[in-house]
Amino acid sequence: MNDNKKHDQDYFLIEKSINGDKVALEKLIKKHQDWIYNVALTFIGDREEALDIMQEVLIKVITNLSSFQRKSAFRTWLFRITKNHFLNMKRGKHERNTLTFEQFGQGIDNLPDESLNNYSYATENKLLIKEAKISCMKGMLLCLDREQRMIFIIGELFEFSDRVGSEIMEISKVNFRVKLHRAKEQLYNFMNNKCGLINKNNPCRCARKTAGFIKMGFVDPVNLHFQKNTINSINKIVEKKVERYKDEVVSEYQKIYQEHPFLKTPTDVLSVKKLLSTKAVRQTFNFE
Repeated sequence: MNDNKKHDQDYFLIEKSINGDKVALEKLIKKHQDWIYNVALTFIGDREEALDIMQEVLIKVITNLSSFQRKSAFRTWLFRITKNHFLNMKRGKHERNTLTFEQFGQGIDNLPDESLNNYSYATENKLLIKEAKISCMKGMLLCLDREQRMIFIIGELFEFSDRVGSEIMEISKVNFRVKLHRAKEQLYNFMNNKCGLINKNNPCRCARKTAGFIKMGFVDPVNLHFQKNTINSINKIVEKKVERYKDEVVSEYQKIYQEHPFLKTPTDVLSVKKLLSTKAVRQTFNFE
C-alpha cells in the first residue's frame, strides 16, 4: 500500500471516529498502537511501564483527534504527541537512577562470568541469552538523555527520514541529523569499547553474563518480556527511508538493534475496548 492510500485510510477512519463511529476508532487504534508500544518499550526498557505509557499516549491522541489538521501524515502527528509525552512524563523506576555509559560499563564488568549450564531453567538457554542481550542493549539506551533516545529510536531504529524526524521533534532537519549523529556516536563508541557483539576483542559476552542478569532481576527466566508476542524483527517492519543520511552510518551497530523483535501489544493486559471505556474517551466521543 502506497503512502497516499495509507494516509487516505487514516483520514477516513479519523473522520468517522470524530463523528462518533466507535468501530472506526477501534480500527485506528489497532492500526497504530503496536508502534507506540514498541517505541515506549525501547524508550523505557520495561514492559509494564511501556504499557502504561502507551495507554496515556493513546488517550491523549484520541481526545485530541479533532485537532488533527492533515498537515502531515497521521503517524507523524501521533509520534509528535508521543514525543511530547515521553520528554515531559515523570521518571519511572528505570530512569530514577540513570547511569552514565561509564557507570553502565562498570556494572557489566563487575557482573561475574558464569555458564548457564550450571543452572536449570525451563526456558531454553539460547532464548535466555537473547533476552539478556536485548535487556542489556535497552539498558545502554537509557544512558542517553531522553531527547537523544527519542531521536535515536525514530531516526536510527525505525528509520524515519530527517524530514519526518524533524517534524516529530519540532527542530530543523539539520539539527535533527546533528543530534542523531551525536547520539549514535556516544552509543556506538561505548559498544565498540565494551560489547563483544561488535568488537571480538572485548571480553563481555552475552552468554557469560546471562546468569548474572537473571540473579539481578534484569532477565525473568519464566516470562521473556522482549520476545513474547513477536510479530517480526524491527528491520522487517520498518519502511526503509529513500535517502540515507549523509553523516557516518555504522550499519553493523544499526543491524544489531534492528534485529530486536517488534512486539504485538499484549491484549491480555490492555484491550482496545477497555481503553475506549475510560472516562476521558467516553466524554470526548459521547460513547454509550
